[in-house]
Order: sequence, then structure tokens, then C-alpha cells
Amino acid sequence: MSASALVRPQARGACPGLSAPMPTGDGLLVRLNPIGTIPLAAFPGLCAAAREHGNGVIEITSRGSIQVRGLTTRSAPHFAAAVAGLGIAAADGIPVLSNPLAGLAAAEILDAGMLAADLRRALARKSLAARVGAKVSVVIDGGGTLSLDGLAADVRMRAGVINDNLILRVCLGGDSASAAQLGSIAAEDGVDAAVRLLEVIARRGRGMRARDILAAEGIDAFHQAVNDLLIDDAPSRAAPRSAEAIGVHRLVDGSVAYGIGLAFGHADAALLEQLTEAARVAGAHGWRVAGRVLLAIGLMQDTSSSFAADAERLGFIVRADDPRRHVVACAGAPICASAHIAARAIAPLIAASTATQFDGAFTIHISGCAKGCAHAAPAALTVVGTPEGCALVADGSARDAPFAIVPTNELPAAIARFAIERKHEAGHV
Repeated sequence: MSASALVRPQARGACPGLSAPMPTGDGLLVRLNPIGTIPLAAFPGLCAAAREHGNGVIEITSRGSIQVRGLTTRSAPHFAAAVAGLGIAAADGIPVLSNPLAGLAAAEILDAGMLAADLRRALARKSLAARVGAKVSVVIDGGGTLSLDGLAADVRMRAGVINDNLILRVCLGGDSASAAQLGSIAAEDGVDAAVRLLEVIARRGRGMRARDILAAEGIDAFHQAVNDLLIDDAPSRAAPRSAEAIGVHRLVDGSVAYGIGLAFGHADAALLEQLTEAARVAGAHGWRVAGRVLLAIGLMQDTSSSFAADAERLGFIVRADDPRRHVVACAGAPICASAHIAARAIAPLIAASTATQFDGAFTIHISGCAKGCAHAAPAALTVVGTPEGCALVADGSARDAPFAIVPTNELPAAIARFAIERKHEAGHV
């Protein structure tokens, strides 16, 4: 059997919201999509509920969602009730993502959080969530410190300025580098335009995504839907901005946020309670969530360093160059029933063995199966669990054809060989 035949794309399931837990290898999983700042006082309650009703494992996903694992059919309703009593604002329906520090960042063009809230209300009135697939999403980037360039979405809107007028550049079906450019609209037309574009997707059935329509029909249907809203603006690819959430970020009120990374995207609830206490002592009043990162909000510059030291002592990531930051892993076996390898157990070994071999731009994705749930975008090296071993994919995703398949116990050596070859190709050796 060929290597490519061993890694077949598989359909992803529906999103596991609080009201619709998803079965996994360690029980049921639920997902919370927080809006704005999570009050610091509420977070220990979330952690306690995760311990009492689940297995105490809390994950922060690449798209800024909070996942709790190990629930049962009996405990899941109790967990949902406990979370409902904490006063944590969370979104339901079509995911509408905005910058992690929207409304708070000192350098932003548009408060994307406010536009996202308006859009959620409009989508709820239209009942669009029932007419599109669970993975259809919208990204609204207000131009703040932390960009959303790396997140793929069906509809992307990024704030800009033309002739002193606030506009939104609209793209479809990808991340900032791969999405198809549609054109620019006035910022006040953002909600109307997004609804119209999602209607185009909805009319073609629940299984369709923007990228599917673009591949089959081109961009015309989308263009016609918003033609009267488009303004005279030559299409241009916006320059990429930093998306690094780890570290200090200046806020508009003079305080700062400090981003703390969860190693491989997960942590024990008890450890997160200790981190929250450290944030409280340092003067924070809440958390914001970014990709695999918690941002402590409301610190002062002089207290942020002491908070970072406490977080590092607890085992969290406090520097962007931490090698754990550049290894992405799903839950893996036996936690996930679909996985063929123990991705989460392998990840620390890979991070340690490759710490001196790759720079920060090199990402290794370890996926338990070909679904690639933890990292949909291409990575420099993707490791995919198969029944026959670990499939290795260069510059691709978990759904692409591998160049080799190796036994799990030979994986570190295979990655080391790959690193050496890459250095030779780049002329660094």
C-alpha cells in the first residue's frame, strides 16, 4: 500500500458546544467560546467544575476556545449548569472570531469585538446557524496588536483606512495568505456584507464551505451578493502582522496584558487555579483567550514580570522562543478514539529533542489521525498517526500525502534527519 493511501481525509464532526458534548476516548468533550474578558473571579469556578464533572483537563484551542474533557452523559448537564452560573459570556451559533484584545489594545483601528457582537445578533435573527455547516466561520480583524492572519475562515474582514475613511477588506475561504480577495466595503456595511456572503454558502447546502464554492464556481456568486456595497479600492494583499500572544501587550487604559502559553494547548485545572491566583496577586482582573494562550488583563508593567515568573515556575510558557510553543499536538491516543498515536505524550519529547535544531518559524504538528484537528494550516513538518505508524508530511497538513512512514519509536531520529536536510537546503550547514 502506498504512503498516500494510508492518510485519507476524514470528515470532522460537529462542534462540541456545552449543549452538544462530543464523545472522545476519555469521555465527553465540551467547548466554550468566550466573548470578551472572563472575570478572574469566575475562572476558578470553571476549573472546579472541570475537576468535579470532568477529568480536570482544560484545553485552549488554536482558535481561542476553551475545551473541557472527561465528562459523562450524567455529568455534562451539571457542568453546563455550573458554567451558566459563573457569568462567563460565551458565543453560540456560527463562530465569529475577533482579535484577542479587541476593545482593549492600544493600537487598533476598529473594535472588532463590537462588530462581532452586532454580527452575532444579526445571524441569530436570520437563523443562519441551522443552514450552514458547523465549521463555517467568520473572522473580523480590527487591526490590533494581535492579528488573526493565521486563522482560516469562510469570511474574513480586516480593518483598514482609505482617504481617512474606515473600511473592511473582505476575503473568502482561507487565512490571510490563501483567502480569495473580494474587495473593500465601508466599515458600517460589515454586518450586512457578512450576512449576505454567508447566505451564499447556506443556499448551497450544509456541507458546503466558501472554499468549495470558490473551487467549483469561482468568486462571482459572492461578488454579486455584495456588489452594491463594494467601494472603489484596488485589491491588495495586506502585510502580515504579528500574531504572537506570549508576553507583554500595552492596553489603551495604560495597563498591560501578559500572555501565558499552555504547553501543547492543555493544562490541569488545579494548575490553572494556581495561575489565576498568581494573576490576582499581580493585580489582574480577568482573562482573555488567544490561540493556546491565556492573557492576564489589567496588570501594571512592574507587576507583569513577577506574574511571568510565577507562571514559569508553574510550568507555563512565558517566552515566545520556548520550543514547546512550536510543537502543536492534538489529544492523541488513548484520549481521542480516532487517534493512532499518543500525540500529546510524544509532543514533549519532540520539543526537547528539536529545541536547538529549528528556529521559531518552524512548526511541527503532531496529529493522532488524518483529521488534523489541532492545526488545520500547513506546517513545516506534520506527523500523522496511522495504523502502520507515523506518516511524515513536509510543508503540508495532516490531510496531505506523506513522504515517509516510520515506527513511533523511530520518530525522534526521523525528525532529526529531516532537520539536518532542511538546514542543508537552507545553506545553514
